Amino acid sequence: MREFDYRRAYDVAGAVALLDADPDTRFLGGGTNLVDLMKTGVERPARLVDIRELPLDRIEVTAGSGLRIGATVTNGDLAAHPEVRRRYPALAQAVLAGASGQLRNMATIGGNLLQRTRCGYFTDVSQPCNKRVPGSGCPAVAGEHRNHAILGASDHCVAVHASDMAVALTAFDAVVHYEAADGPGELPLADFYLPVGDTPHRETALPAGALITGVTLPPAPVAAGSRYRKVRERASYAFAIGSLAAALDIRDGIVRDARLAFGAVASRPWRATAAERVLTGAPAGPETYAAAADAELAAARPLPRNGYKVDLIRNLTVTVLTELAEEAAR
Repeated sequence: MREFDYRRAYDVAGAVALLDADPDTRFLGGGTNLVDLMKTGVERPARLVDIRELPLDRIEVTAGSGLRIGATVTNGDLAAHPEVRRRYPALAQAVLAGASGQLRNMATIGGNLLQRTRCGYFTDVSQPCNKRVPGSGCPAVAGEHRNHAILGASDHCVAVHASDMAVALTAFDAVVHYEAADGPGELPLADFYLPVGDTPHRETALPAGALITGVTLPPAPVAAGSRYRKVRERASYAFAIGSLAAALDIRDGIVRDARLAFGAVASRPWRATAAERVLTGAPAGPETYAAAADAELAAARPLPRNGYKVDLIRNLTVTVLTELAEEAAR
């Protein structure tokens, strides 16, 4: 591991100034992703700025009954918060599915959003990787890609985003707030993660030197009955091979509102807008749910060894939406 300077920030402006003064600086929250990448030599910052003492550790109900979540709120506190569990249960479920209690008690919301989209080739510095060294190639395309992307990928990168939390946030139109040297700003989470294209090393639209200060969830009554379901290869805290955050509002047998986002299928959480359009205004039932999944998955471009994900996501969508409908009818 490269030697690094360590500073602790006590106010947002001071933290941003430290990063602005040296682009080879990284913010340190819980460190559950960054420190691992430093140990393998993927990340080699000259300075870490510890932001855990910043006053960004609160969860507040906003006007209209949305939520504002500070960037240094831990995943553990987020999952346990009564308003999160009541208003956005899929978010609490996603966080609980993401990691062990020890990791949840260290990891922060801001850090979770900024964890690197990665695969085994990215974390092995002996291998080429366009994310680490632009232009060096993506060996996963012809190599090991069983758990890789089926949507929105390119020949330059087929890795998938690892966050469970971000999938749920994407389904409910979360907005990311940040502070930069030139002042505050915000980005809808739908625009926060950049498409892979031919620049997979550029993962987010966050301005250079900016610090995430929080996330806002707008009011969403439909989210009160939401659910997050994660599929993994073993019964442990492993990365998903497919996941779904979903919510339905059904009245008189018709879907009035629907929210869906897929995880582990793309380089970013995948908002299933095509599926939502099919669902909205249609009769509730397995045929509609299957048609919605098929509409979204029509754009899938699986690799030779990950085509199973198409069927997995289709079946997951039908199963979870059926469960939500049955639960609402009780």
